[in-house]
Amino acid sequence: MNAFRIGFGYDVHQLQPNYEFWLGGIKLAHEKGAVGHSDADVLIHVICDALLGAANMRDIGYHFSDKDPKYKGIDSKILLAEVMQLIRDAGYEIGNLDTTICLQLPKVNPHIPEMKACLAKVMNISEDSISIKATTTEWLGFVGREEGVSAYCVALIYKV
Repeated sequence: MNAFRIGFGYDVHQLQPNYEFWLGGIKLAHEKGAVGHSDADVLIHVICDALLGAANMRDIGYHFSDKDPKYKGIDSKILLAEVMQLIRDAGYEIGNLDTTICLQLPKVNPHIPEMKACLAKVMNISEDSISIKATTTEWLGFVGREEGVSAYCVALIYKV
């Protein structure tokens, strides 16, 4: 088995009025929020998928089914903590995460330091191990029309 492994995550959530908007473990003030079975934190979901994929442990839906009522409305930080336990139990630690959030509005950049601090605390890793970038789609597609938010993550893990 290789000492280093790479995983990739991608997720999308619809945006609708009258929903809370959780992103990177923090609540953003916005007229729309993400729709999902859990709190619909797209950034945490891609991090979970990238970590699980790197460890060859399937995906977030396999471990936390959207058909299971116990996960209805759950704080995604709880899911992330459970994923961290799974990968650590398998003998892995995080090298780094590189993420990109695709969102037209609200602007994400002012919130990145708070997101990094929140995620680092949940994962018990250095903030320096987490890269969060944000982009718009220049008003194109479902992101540009403010119908949804998407995110990507690449995770490097290593055997300890």
